[in-house]
Amino acid sequence: MARGSSARHYAVLVVLILAGEVIFSLPFHIPRFFRPSMLEVFQLSHTQLGDIFAVYGVVAFLAYFPGGALADRFPARTLMSLSLATTALGGFYLYTLPGTTGIYFLFAYWGCTSILLFWAALIKATREWGGAREQGVAFGMLEGGRGFLASLFSSVAVYLLARQLVGGVSNAAGLQSVILFYTGITLLSAVVVWFTLPHNTPQYSRQAAEPEAAEQQPHWRRVLADSRVYLQAGVVICAYCGYKSLDNYGVYAVEVLQMTPLASAELTTYASYSRPAAAVAAGLLADRWSPSRLITVLFIFACIAFFVMSWDAVVGSASAVVMANLLITFVAVYALRGIYFSLVEESGLKASDTGTAVGLISVVGFAPDVFFGALTGRLLDANPGAVGFQHYFVLMACISIAGMLFALALSWRLRSQHPTVDSVSA
Repeated sequence: MARGSSARHYAVLVVLILAGEVIFSLPFHIPRFFRPSMLEVFQLSHTQLGDIFAVYGVVAFLAYFPGGALADRFPARTLMSLSLATTALGGFYLYTLPGTTGIYFLFAYWGCTSILLFWAALIKATREWGGAREQGVAFGMLEGGRGFLASLFSSVAVYLLARQLVGGVSNAAGLQSVILFYTGITLLSAVVVWFTLPHNTPQYSRQAAEPEAAEQQPHWRRVLADSRVYLQAGVVICAYCGYKSLDNYGVYAVEVLQMTPLASAELTTYASYSRPAAAVAAGLLADRWSPSRLITVLFIFACIAFFVMSWDAVVGSASAVVMANLLITFVAVYALRGIYFSLVEESGLKASDTGTAVGLISVVGFAPDVFFGALTGRLLDANPGAVGFQHYFVLMACISIAGMLFALALSWRLRSQHPTVDSVSA
């Protein structure tokens, strides 16, 4: 995006951060921070909730690539504000506490509204905001800011739920107050995006001097034929599995660590405050070192922590070792999310191809929305309690190893193609 005045420039980033988190608050914050309450109020099993997320994931999977094409053709302001408004409408429906079938349809609807018009537009706008030299900062600030808002909003929501429960109302009424809160901020964000983001989003291009002949090939064919895109997608899919794994930490706290539902919500909320620091720090390091190298190191830390947790799961108490490794996985996952899209710039992909590339990376990278919840829900239902979570953490350690290998392969690919590309700042 055009820099303009400094104040205006940073106001745009703040709005991107706000919109980038709020859009997912209804479909993800409630199941993540209030999962035990959601399972009880809607009378869902782990498997059913996993299948509901799979429905969301299938629709999102189909929406990512066409959403990327839309982002290359229409202003982010138009796409994002419409996405937020339509997503908020679904919140009003969830407030009515629909039956299981209605929730399936609602999450399918959210899979379209939160992805088709939004995701690629957000990532492209963030890349343009960062320019050629501040990709780590741009995406680190985006993820860190989103994390801060997620923690802030969930803290307010936890307060609302606790106040309702202390007042003697039902768990269902308390959850409704949470739903209404998230619906309101989603609708308000649509208005803020419309009046803050510029109507036009001119592209910067560090490849502006490239020969015109490169433009003769349709950009979607260039993207589909580029192996760098698929290696980035492999990194994202493994990192996103790590992020999705955090959704079950609240259940782990209740079923294994013997916490109350409210205490588990407080635990996941407090741990989520590590997200801003982890993402911003990772962004700063990525601009000074190399996103692909830093991602490799983060996957190694995550792998070790998940393996340790797989052994500690049978202990069944909130020991210092358990809590320390929980925190390590939070930090590693949030740091990965803060920088994995900065790989688009490190790989040297054309700015004009950003939307389409992000669409393709997201089709593969966010496929866990389709299978992760269904897979892990069945895993936990088949082995209730500590044994199920022991298997769960072993699975996550293996996924972290795969992510490390994808990041190494991408780093080697970039060095072999561009020997001088040793870091973003080089």
